[in-house]
Amino acid sequence: MNIDELQAQAQQDLQEIGDSFMPFGKYGPQHYPPNGLPLYELPVEYLGWFAGKGGFPKGRLGQLLQMVYQMKVDGSDLIFDRFRNARGGRTPLRKSAPRHYQFGRGD
Repeated sequence: MNIDELQAQAQQDLQEIGDSFMPFGKYGPQHYPPNGLPLYELPVEYLGWFAGKGGFPKGRLGQLLQMVYQMKVDGSDLIFDRFRNARGGRTPLRKSAPRHYQFGRGD
């Protein structure tokens, strides 16, 4: 494989990561409808669990999750900013709590 083929494969893998969502679990469609959380938004701690204890899923999903994990561990998370910007920013991982303020009269 020459350098041009390697670069093309890396671009294809990156685009596939940008287009893929977590299909199951804590970050799947049940908790982040309609498709689940984008793979590049998964927390490194969650991916680290797969790497350390559970093992990555078999098949292409597992390969993509391993790539995302390695990029995040290496500090290359900024590479995903183009996908985040295209979707309007980072996906919030916490539900926003309703804020209610009551101001009493100072009488």
